[in-house]
Amino acid sequence: MVYITEAHPSDVWQMQSNIKDKVVFASPKDEEERAMVAGACVRKLGIEIPAVIDAFGNSTEQAYTGWPDRLYFIDASGRVAYKSKPGPFGFKEHELQAVLDKSVK
Repeated sequence: MVYITEAHPSDVWQMQSNIKDKVVFASPKDEEERAMVAGACVRKLGIEIPAVIDAFGNSTEQAYTGWPDRLYFIDASGRVAYKSKPGPFGFKEHELQAVLDKSVK
């Protein structure tokens, strides 16, 4: 998982689901704040997969169009083997699973 720009910061566009999940944060002002917010989100949302933080200039988000959220599979050769439509409604787990199954054969 790559944590990119905060999707629903309290100072821009707050979602009721963020309030319910107690993940209410303003837009981080620097890399240190982004790291703090990302860590809090991972803990509060119970995310169990490894997470890294995009650079403050959002180079990963720009390269992969990760906003609002997407599922990707990068194969062993470094090629994008799967890119979902924007989530969460564009997530088709069965499509990703088929690519994963194919890649391990």
